[in-house]
Amino acid sequence: MGTYVICAVLAVIVVFAVKSGLSHFKGEGGCCGGGGGSIIVQKKLNGPVILKKSFIIKGMKCDNCRIRAQNALNEIEGVLAKVNLKKGRADISCDRKVDDEVIKAAVEKCGYSVSE
Repeated sequence: MGTYVICAVLAVIVVFAVKSGLSHFKGEGGCCGGGGGSIIVQKKLNGPVILKKSFIIKGMKCDNCRIRAQNALNEIEGVLAKVNLKKGRADISCDRKVDDEVIKAAVEKCGYSVSE
């Protein structure tokens, strides 16, 4: 009888672990600072877009990671960013000249690495 109870408890634990793991790998988990409840900061550029760039961001694992990186980029004056978790890429529009090092520093401050 005790063996059945232990097996039942282990089965429940395995089901919850698999369910949690699947949502995490779909980018729905909150692995990096919460239950995915991060708020996306809405932003518009003040002037016309004069420059577009794309950067590869490595180290993002969930939607919370994507939002953190996107918000960090959007804090830069003159930058409007859209980060795609599945592609691991940030597409950036600028209404002024922004040095690549400023962009990289903002992303790296969040704990991710950047390449072009």
